[in-house]
Amino acid sequence: MDIVDLDAVDRKILSAIQEDSRRPIAELAALAGASTASVQRRLRRLRENGVILREVAQLDAALLGFGITAVVSVDLERDRLDQIDAFKRKARTDPNVQHFYCVAGETDFIIVVVARDMADYEQFTHRFFFADKNVRKFRTSIAVAREKSTLALPLET
Repeated sequence: MDIVDLDAVDRKILSAIQEDSRRPIAELAALAGASTASVQRRLRRLRENGVILREVAQLDAALLGFGITAVVSVDLERDRLDQIDAFKRKARTDPNVQHFYCVAGETDFIIVVVARDMADYEQFTHRFFFADKNVRKFRTSIAVAREKSTLALPLET
């Protein structure tokens, strides 16, 4: 994968839409010091070349009844590619899994999971971990407080 070359205007536009993707083109143009037509072309290019993957709303999990955020490390039993791929597919499609990373180090995967409460999280563990014969062990850390939650990248230098 080639790294996309961005100029200062691209970085200003991307930084601004990371904060609020609904900003009007005119506001983006003023922030970036560019014309509205230029900003529109740049946004189209950034979407087409995959720099902007998607534009979504960030919801407040607590206000929607998701009181538990768990960070889970997972070790698989076997290193068979088909079983690893099956586990990855399961994690990618599970609605409770918010983030899923294959990592190097002491564990195989790190998963961030949301649940309504401890009973809901326990149901998730039974369905997701205990029912999977390839999961050797998992360790859960429950978040006490959400201090920062972002997908924003530090673009402006």
